[in-house]
Amino acid sequence: METTKGTGLLSDEANVSEGLRNVLMTGQATNAANRSDRTERHAGGIIERHRRRIHRRLRSLAFSALVLAAAGSRDANAAPLPSVPPGFALSVLTDQVPGAREIALGPPGVLFIGTMGAGQVYAVRFDPAAPKPVAKVTTIASDLEAPAGVAYHNGDLFISATTRIMVLRNIAEHLDEPPKPEVLIDHLPWRSGDHDWKFIAFGPDRRLYIPIGSPCNVCDIGHAFGKLMRAEADGSHLEDVAYGLRNSVGFTWQPQGNGSFPIFLTDNGRDWLGDDIPSDELNRVDHVGQDFGFPHCHQGDIADPKFGAGHPCSGYTPPIVKLGAHVAALGLRFYDGTALPEPLRGSLIVAEHGSWNRSTPSGYRVVAVTIRDGKPTGQQDVLFNGLSGRTPLARPADVQPLPDGSILISDELYGRLYRLSWQGR
Repeated sequence: METTKGTGLLSDEANVSEGLRNVLMTGQATNAANRSDRTERHAGGIIERHRRRIHRRLRSLAFSALVLAAAGSRDANAAPLPSVPPGFALSVLTDQVPGAREIALGPPGVLFIGTMGAGQVYAVRFDPAAPKPVAKVTTIASDLEAPAGVAYHNGDLFISATTRIMVLRNIAEHLDEPPKPEVLIDHLPWRSGDHDWKFIAFGPDRRLYIPIGSPCNVCDIGHAFGKLMRAEADGSHLEDVAYGLRNSVGFTWQPQGNGSFPIFLTDNGRDWLGDDIPSDELNRVDHVGQDFGFPHCHQGDIADPKFGAGHPCSGYTPPIVKLGAHVAALGLRFYDGTALPEPLRGSLIVAEHGSWNRSTPSGYRVVAVTIRDGKPTGQQDVLFNGLSGRTPLARPADVQPLPDGSILISDELYGRLYRLSWQGR
């Protein structure tokens, strides 16, 4: 597969922290009682499901048309690689995962990839110790509604869809003959609109966390939408965790010295208030019931012009980091390895999917947010730049550190899995 090394394309002072620059310079829902596939309760349900699918396909085609106009081609083999900082190398593990979204680590040498428009879930097998690993991609589930989220837990693969959570039992033993998805949770909150794709993950409490996005750009939907939920691994005891979240498509945990495990999550800010506000957010959930302000307050200090009256921002939890307007921050993971330069160790790696309606594009990159003792220092380093002028070269959706210290990056635009590694001089 094609490989590129950092060539100084990201050498802008604003993109590299003092510590990293020194290293570079020196060369260093409701639980379903039955587990069978749901039979639609009435004909209207069938019609609505097809309407949602058509809406999603049209949305995907609209973005594809924009990219075709800008780049002239969607051929992944011809697409240039995004740029990375000096000392890093970027390679393509596979370009056979169209619509790639969340990445879940399975057994050694196995990855699971959720998708959006493709409606499929993939298993990717490779030898992580090989100098140039060759990936084998297998489709393990098809014809699902936006199966963007995947989580591997106790041998089973959990998959999100627009209104349900499904599971493939004992999947590692059946990669070539996967079982039929079993419905675990059905009738998750849904209303015609948007933001119904779901990043999912198991927390340190061994419960499955599920976001419920707002069905709109901005609207007052109470606590029915715009929240984070969780359930037991068997689908029982579905409950709310946090509120005021417009569209959270990534979260992770980090243990603290006091024994707590706060949730760090991204949230995409509303549109149509201008190019530069509001910012996407990095939020920290410390206790059940926290409210981060949507739709009344944005980025912790901007009252919504329609819904903000009577709801001062002081009544909500502000973000710990403002990630930038319209960058579309999605998946994130803490980097706990030691292969990267010391300034990046322990940082929060965040995928920025990229803006769609900003006059000057923003995002389309992967950044490292420096976190120390559970708090941001204010430093961000760009590790992967998927913009060439105004032309997108990638739309990062998720990141996943590997045991060898490299970082996987899923690209929804070209259906690629990138592998970012530190090479030194």
